[in-house]
Amino acid sequence: MSKRSTLFIRIVEGKNLPVKDITGSSDPYCIVKIDNEAIIRTATIWKTLSPFWGEEYNVHLPPSFRTVSFYVLDEDSLSRDDVIGKVSISKEMLTCKPQGVDGWMNLSEIDPDEEVQGEIHLQISVQGDGEIPRKLCCQVLEARDLAKKDRNGASDPFVRVRYNGKTYESSVVKKSCYPRWNTSFEFELDETSADSLLSVEVWDWDLVSRNDFLGKVLFNINKLQSAQQEEGWFRLGPDKSKHSEYEGTLGSLRLQLRLRDEVVLPSSHYQPLTELLSQSVGSQLNGNWPDLIMLMDETTTAESRQEVANNLVKLFLGQGLVKEFLDVLFKLELEKTTEPNTLFRSNSLASKSMESFLKVAGMQYLHRLLGPIVNRIFEEKKYVELDPSKVELKEAGCAGLHRQQTESDFIQQSCSLLQSYLSELLNAILQSASYCPLLICQTFQQLYLRVQESFPDPEYRKVKFIAVTSFLCLRFISPAIMSPKLFHLREKHADARTSRTLLLLAKAVQTIGNMDTLACCSKEPWMVCLQPAIQQGISQLKDFIIKLVSCRESEDLGLQTRMSLQCGTMEKEGFLFLHRTKDKCMPMTSPFKKYYVTLSKDTLSYSRTQHSKKTSSISLPKVRAVEKVEEKCFGSANVMQIIWSEAPGQQETLYLDCKSVNELNHWLSALRKACSHNTNTMSCYHPGIYKADRWSCCLQREKTDVGCDKTRHGVTLQEWYDPLDTDLEAQLIYQHLRSVQHAMREKNYKVREQQRAQETDSVRDPRKADELTKLFSVLQDLHDSHSSVEEEERSKNKTVFLELQT
Repeated sequence: MSKRSTLFIRIVEGKNLPVKDITGSSDPYCIVKIDNEAIIRTATIWKTLSPFWGEEYNVHLPPSFRTVSFYVLDEDSLSRDDVIGKVSISKEMLTCKPQGVDGWMNLSEIDPDEEVQGEIHLQISVQGDGEIPRKLCCQVLEARDLAKKDRNGASDPFVRVRYNGKTYESSVVKKSCYPRWNTSFEFELDETSADSLLSVEVWDWDLVSRNDFLGKVLFNINKLQSAQQEEGWFRLGPDKSKHSEYEGTLGSLRLQLRLRDEVVLPSSHYQPLTELLSQSVGSQLNGNWPDLIMLMDETTTAESRQEVANNLVKLFLGQGLVKEFLDVLFKLELEKTTEPNTLFRSNSLASKSMESFLKVAGMQYLHRLLGPIVNRIFEEKKYVELDPSKVELKEAGCAGLHRQQTESDFIQQSCSLLQSYLSELLNAILQSASYCPLLICQTFQQLYLRVQESFPDPEYRKVKFIAVTSFLCLRFISPAIMSPKLFHLREKHADARTSRTLLLLAKAVQTIGNMDTLACCSKEPWMVCLQPAIQQGISQLKDFIIKLVSCRESEDLGLQTRMSLQCGTMEKEGFLFLHRTKDKCMPMTSPFKKYYVTLSKDTLSYSRTQHSKKTSSISLPKVRAVEKVEEKCFGSANVMQIIWSEAPGQQETLYLDCKSVNELNHWLSALRKACSHNTNTMSCYHPGIYKADRWSCCLQREKTDVGCDKTRHGVTLQEWYDPLDTDLEAQLIYQHLRSVQHAMREKNYKVREQQRAQETDSVRDPRKADELTKLFSVLQDLHDSHSSVEEEERSKNKTVFLELQT
């Protein structure tokens, strides 16, 4: 059994942001933090006060997380980035809205007294008996992950303890966010007060300016007296909540968030549900209609259709039945469609499932297909425009001395450039038939044949081609051209000029996919100059589809095997700067060297170039921790460390310097997921480096000293190349079926009534009614299993220590 929280995040857009640049605009981007740990940085949207990001993320978190915060900043190339404001959302708010949070949220001013983080280790006890005055003893042991308040990337923390009008202070620990004090303070216990509080505050000492607040913890002493003693790590909280005078004047963010807490049972619990769904899909092979899939199609709401489709596709991929599942949905959709022009154009379960399938199975294919042309457009940064009403004379070069170019000349030049892009793309599509994953080819083949069977008349001869292009072009290739970052083709969004070029190219691809040049030119007459290229593209696309759907398993599939979907594997590669240490002190100069790093299923290897012999490798089962490194250690906030042991008592560390916070978190996530089943993992680690005979983080001199911060194995980002987790998908499908159980029962009753009116007793099949009965029985068994797990958790929680923190 495993427990985890998954947070879906969609950063949609911002509006009414304040001006931060002398140009009268801003260059905004967002940083997303989970409990003050930065995990995501959006792209910068240049020169706008109303940015649109549209970026989506799924973050896997430990159930203990508390808040998610969105910081909006203005990027400056010459000076430090300006902070505009933030939005913070607590876990409690997300939990009380299981359907999710969606709306505009005002940015608030960032108050330094509220920007606190970290925990403090305390031991608080009441000593003495009734004969002598009792004393309150507060032992301050250590703290970890404190906020960095000084320019050197650290703080100079000390503790201030207050009780009953008396105040004591600890010594100052210089340049550390992981201080150790090991000091005690005693107070005479005031037993007359009904509501006495002990306050433990942490401050950053400054020589010149005022001290900076780092957080505090409050304890109710009356509750403590019944327990006599309490020891543990306590989360530091803000000083007080202030009402900002800038509330509502810093602009707002539109966010979509949904938190899902999952308890995934062992595989054996989901086997009956998986088998029942597989049997329903396989029943069509025996000539029976899959009633269970049909009922799911009829009862799934529009709001949940995309998520359900994604879960079903991944589940059937894991079972090797995704082609059969999609074929069932094709038949259902064709049975409901009377007008071929509307085929697969709605957001039905069939359309959403096919869209999810292409993203899961075809992302590697898409990158190989579109990577060269997208990179060319980004690198050339040509100004392209076909619409006369949108041509900017200054950008087009029509205004100014000694320039003879007219608007029509510029449009003709733009048309030639777009034709060049379109020609390169179409040639790439034609050639891609040889490396398109076999599973995708077979799926399009059965779609092509199903539509051909349903619309055999000569007047509908184009429909079978349009059915394929409605997914391949309209739902896969065109969206990736318009938003390369969302399909992981580029690290950043395109600027305004490049975005327009990509949009025009995507429009041309959509027109070719619709296989109707006249309709496009009637809506947008300025596209007529591309008509010859589009007409030729339609002919080329038909040739490609015929070649695509003519694949056979018996063909030479050497390249097909290399490009096929690799379920259960994880691969990541790229250039990084590395430094490896083994019982060595850190050199004074920069130790990093550039290597090409490859992460496979069992090893992390690196070499000087992409194709050279591997210099060294790390066995992933031997990895004990994968964590971030403090910024002050190397002067970079994007350094991570891999700690592993080749032999007992022998520990080695590899430091990796990434170029951005996103690259850092992608590598952290990939490595943590690859090592998720390791047994010899560390619970604590040092976020600093061992230099000058001491740890830079906690200043301890013993090199084998236990780490001063806890490891964070549970924080990962969901990626398109993640291995399939069929148990998780089965759990999510179970939850959906439980929510629509009543609707399925009602729909099934109506269908049976219609069948009874049309069929005779001699042809009724009692197995159809049994299928739904079995489903409800399986769902009840899973519900009982979850209830027993929850009961076990409740019994364990009865022994949890008394909550003292107020």
